Amino acid sequence: MQLTGGQFTLSSALAGNDFATFPDFPAEIRAPQGTLFGVSAFQINFGSSAIETAGDAPDVLVAMNPAALKTNVPQLKPGGLIIADEGEFNDRNLAKAKYDANPLDDGSLAKWQLLKLNISQLTMDAVKPFGLGNKEALRCKNMWTLGLALWMFDRDRQPLIDWLEAKFAKDPNLAAANVAALNAGHAYGETAELAGPLKQHHVDPAPVAPGLYRTLTGAEGIALGLVAGAQLAKLPMFFGGYPITPASAILHHLSRLKEYDVTTFQAEDEIAAICSAIGASYGGSLGVTSSSGPGIALKGEAMGLAIMTELPLVIVNSQRGGPSTGLPTKTEQSDLYQAVYGRNGDAPMPVIAARSPGDAFECAIEACRIAVQYMTPVMLLTDGYIANAAEPWAVPDLTSYEAFPVEFLTEVPEGGFKPYGRDDNLKRPWVKPGTPGLLHRIGGIEKEVDTGHINYAPDNHQAMTDIRKAKVDGVKVPDQVVELGAEGGKLAVVGWGSTFGPIHQAVRRKRAEGKDVSHIHIRHIWPLPANLGELLKSFDKVIVPEMNTGQLKTVLRDQYLVDAKPVNKVSGQPFTIAEIETAIEGALA
Repeated sequence: MQLTGGQFTLSSALAGNDFATFPDFPAEIRAPQGTLFGVSAFQINFGSSAIETAGDAPDVLVAMNPAALKTNVPQLKPGGLIIADEGEFNDRNLAKAKYDANPLDDGSLAKWQLLKLNISQLTMDAVKPFGLGNKEALRCKNMWTLGLALWMFDRDRQPLIDWLEAKFAKDPNLAAANVAALNAGHAYGETAELAGPLKQHHVDPAPVAPGLYRTLTGAEGIALGLVAGAQLAKLPMFFGGYPITPASAILHHLSRLKEYDVTTFQAEDEIAAICSAIGASYGGSLGVTSSSGPGIALKGEAMGLAIMTELPLVIVNSQRGGPSTGLPTKTEQSDLYQAVYGRNGDAPMPVIAARSPGDAFECAIEACRIAVQYMTPVMLLTDGYIANAAEPWAVPDLTSYEAFPVEFLTEVPEGGFKPYGRDDNLKRPWVKPGTPGLLHRIGGIEKEVDTGHINYAPDNHQAMTDIRKAKVDGVKVPDQVVELGAEGGKLAVVGWGSTFGPIHQAVRRKRAEGKDVSHIHIRHIWPLPANLGELLKSFDKVIVPEMNTGQLKTVLRDQYLVDAKPVNKVSGQPFTIAEIETAIEGALA
């Protein structure tokens, strides 16, 4: 189903539509088919105008079995279209989905339009000439359904045919069967002449600026942004990672970019992954590591080591539902405390949060810049929604980005070499091991100011702790802007990360109704923008929607003494626009 959704997304991109996707799948590698917890869904919102979210209530639901229907039909808008594979609505599958009666026949779906098709049998008929077994033949039914969807929305089949032939190049018979299923689904829509619900809709291209566009997921955005950041720093990049959902895709993408002086290493565990990246930074590369919440917890001590040794390191946290193993394939924003505060000792670290797949590219470059310009680890926050979601992305011209090339210390400075000497940014020098005359030792035990010798003295520890804090506090970040609305008024809706789309749409709708509401979205979580406190205090009320129990709200209250009110959701699902609208109405009331 994820593959099918990805190909429909490709067809939307080639049609010039704007779109946003929401892949939603179970944590189990092979979840039991037909069970309620085994449903794999793919939602796409596409159109000829600007699309900010994957949408609240779908217009069309394709249900391949009873469990898919039961899990997803509550979200379908009244009057929406259900296309159901009635061939799968047998007693066994109905029991798995905990239906007492067949919903296709008992009138329980009366508030929606219902189209019952025996997709399973129609697919078997379409692929019969290719001699496939029943199991292989039924696997083609997603292609049959995709063909029907391509007809419904007036899409060209040829790019999908080319993709199938390339995917199954080693098995031309299987490729031909899938193409036949795709064509049969398309032909069914074209020739069935069904009255009522099944109609063809043409969706015009969205107006966009000229340029080269591609479909981009959050994981791809992070990977490409890290490579771009390393290139702008003129450094080789080393990525040390360990497989974990939903962060693994970053390692997969980077492993295909070796020609850009990228080394990828799949370590034996999370601790080895970050320690290898720290070692690479010590050797003169840009060290990068990536994980999700549970793995970030394991990396905690090594993050402290990177802070103590003051080496550049980018740590990507693709957040998921927790605690512990939690909800591996569901989205959450519950690691903000972990990012800002979650290390032993006073261990400050810059934290950046991406709002979308395209923004993930920009944020990755920004993380690289701060890491090398201030000799510090930086944490970059995304989440499962951003990592898996896709959107159209205008490929930028990298010559328009300002480079930030690193200068290694290569000669003994006047007055002698001080491994912990400081420049105006409180950054210590970066020295490659083996540089003549610049032998030095770093590690996790407290170091002496300037010299880097081990020193347990109380005054020295106070001084070094103060310096590390001052360095991070002094990281230059842009002033906070208002995304939509005035710089002051009755209500500010403050968000971070992937809540951008639903907040932006909700605020836009309420402003169209004449409501005095503005949208502020924070990229730099730590240190916070210098003008943010004054900006928040210019509003009568502040609400903070986030997919946790109120973490950014607590930080804002702590830093600025503003009475920020939480709007929390921890269901593993992103906010809907309607939920934010309700929160705005409640705050203004």
